[in-house]
Amino acid sequence: MPGFEFWGDEERKEVNDVLETGILMRYGFDGARKGIWKAKELEQEICKTFGSKYTQLTSSGTAALTTAMAALGIGHGDEVIMPTFTFVASFEAVISVGAIPVLVDIDKTLTLNPEAVKEAITPRTKCIMPVHMCGSMANLDALKNICEQHDLVLLEDACQSIGASYKGKMVGTIGHAGTFSFDFVKTITCGEGGAVLTNNEETYIKCDGYTDHGHDHKGGADRGADLHPFIGYNYRISELHAAVGLAQIRKVHQFLAIQKKNQAQLKQILSRVSEVTFRSIPDPEGDSCTFLSWFLPTEEIAQALVEEMKSQGILAGNFYWYKNNWHYISKWDHLKNADFLNSQNHALTERLRSYATQSFPASDAIMSKCISTAISLSWTEEQINDKGEKMVAAIQKVLASQREAV
Repeated sequence: MPGFEFWGDEERKEVNDVLETGILMRYGFDGARKGIWKAKELEQEICKTFGSKYTQLTSSGTAALTTAMAALGIGHGDEVIMPTFTFVASFEAVISVGAIPVLVDIDKTLTLNPEAVKEAITPRTKCIMPVHMCGSMANLDALKNICEQHDLVLLEDACQSIGASYKGKMVGTIGHAGTFSFDFVKTITCGEGGAVLTNNEETYIKCDGYTDHGHDHKGGADRGADLHPFIGYNYRISELHAAVGLAQIRKVHQFLAIQKKNQAQLKQILSRVSEVTFRSIPDPEGDSCTFLSWFLPTEEIAQALVEEMKSQGILAGNFYWYKNNWHYISKWDHLKNADFLNSQNHALTERLRSYATQSFPASDAIMSKCISTAISLSWTEEQINDKGEKMVAAIQKVLASQREAV
């Protein structure tokens, strides 16, 4: 799955280019950098590779989401509809701009259920934020239609699905804006980093300034001559991080091809067990295949299998999100308790605390039976066969035990 598995001479060369100049900041020092502009070059490569008109790099995927929301005018008291299954950064970004995360059920795509989205819309709703989890995509046609009917912003959190596509367009380029994460375990890594993608020039200009203290970047070689049309923050990426990403993006098609091949091989093995079913994918051809997500018949069987694989030492790389502290609402106690270090507005804290008593049975029914297997780029065919056969044997053992118990 992650690009760090293919770290090599390409990344070292790009990083060394920066080290030789000693200019680690992405802006300024024009003469001393000797024409080396890794962040600018990476932004151009992202546009070319993924089909976005504009890209703004950031220091992280979280910073990218925060920047995109600010640029799209999402702020105090606005409601942002998002899924119960995501990474905590998604709701952190919503909160960071003063908006209110409205959590709704997922479906078997492991992303937003469009019907649940419709039911959650209120006069305060400003944005629908699908999170393309585990390499695949949300039902973007349905979500776009809802946004158009209600004049809402569509912001794609594509941090976990770099390289996925939907009906010929890359995820992250379909909504009003989209975001990528380039942290250490993403498809493309910068070590740390992120990006906002958009086809709207005004949105891009706002992102460009917002990530650099509000600089308009019109002062030429003199940063001191820049004006500040609005307040911004420091969400800049460094030249060192961008250099790593530049080498990585040139290999992304290779990464995706390997993922697709390895995922298909593992899926074929698991498919031999009739009780195993697989995630619904709105556009199967567009799956980036970073994970293979699959379901067991019941929560009891899923939990028993997790324990069985743990006892056999084969659980590594298999994620039972239902009990995961970072990705599913059942474990987000700090959100439900509104555990902030600083004071927040009353409407936000009250909404967050309401989640302590709100249930999501539809999401629970899906996530409690779901296991996602991370797809490694470094696997050999023999390793995939060995891994798959051990997983099948463990599944069959647990199923047999469950039948005997009945």
